[in-house]
Amino acid sequence: MQRIEHHTSHDGHQEVWQHTSATLNCEMKFAVYLPPAALQGKKCPVLYWLSGLTCTEQNFITKAGAQGYAAEHGIIVVAPDTSPRGDDVANDAAYDLGQGAGFYLNATQPPWAQHYCMHDYVVEELPALIEANFPASDARAISGHSMGGHGALTIALRNPGRYRSVSAFSPIVAPSQAPWGEKAFSAYLGNDREAWKQYDAVELVKTATERLPLLVDQGGADEFLANQLKPELLRDACRAANHPLRLNIREGYDHSYYFIASFIGEHFAHHARALA
Repeated sequence: MQRIEHHTSHDGHQEVWQHTSATLNCEMKFAVYLPPAALQGKKCPVLYWLSGLTCTEQNFITKAGAQGYAAEHGIIVVAPDTSPRGDDVANDAAYDLGQGAGFYLNATQPPWAQHYCMHDYVVEELPALIEANFPASDARAISGHSMGGHGALTIALRNPGRYRSVSAFSPIVAPSQAPWGEKAFSAYLGNDREAWKQYDAVELVKTATERLPLLVDQGGADEFLANQLKPELLRDACRAANHPLRLNIREGYDHSYYFIASFIGEHFAHHARALA
């Protein structure tokens, strides 16, 4: 690993690291915030943040105002890039497929399958790297925004016992029923819609063996609310399965980081309670 950025923030360290990923077969970057408690030698729990379409490891750490809350609660925050990168990595000219649009799944179709295994990277390789090289405990939480909210929900639901808490901002809750998801899943997973269900939060809730409470914040003025995000589908699925869900519709808020920054403190408090 190589550290390529280092900044002091709220008496902790905001860093960016680069490493060669065996899972993704390329060079990857991730951001890590080390709170003061970690710098003093204490092993701290870790919150994994998954960003949305077009984002990198930079968006969350520069726009969300998360470092102060992480410092207050003594939580390490890890924010990986949203997809594999590089000249040899398959890509598409559109913003919603290819690099910057990994959708946190394991692709099975060419040319994507060689590199696009973001699910295994986030669940297995990255935590192993963090817990081996930083003062991190094995107490984990996961959160994200939009495509990353989809990733956080599906990864938590697919891996019972691995995360103590989960939350999402403006998640794509039913990608099998949304244009973004239908396009990405067709490319990465093929046309068998049964295979799509393993990466669809609405479908996963139906058979979840762990009742991990879901915290979702959604802006009421989000331009993608009606045809891409559809939080009512998750609400209905959770009611039918008796799965705990707190869905907050925040009137007047859009899809931007202004929205995330307004409520990120509540999400940190949610995770801190579970990680304590």
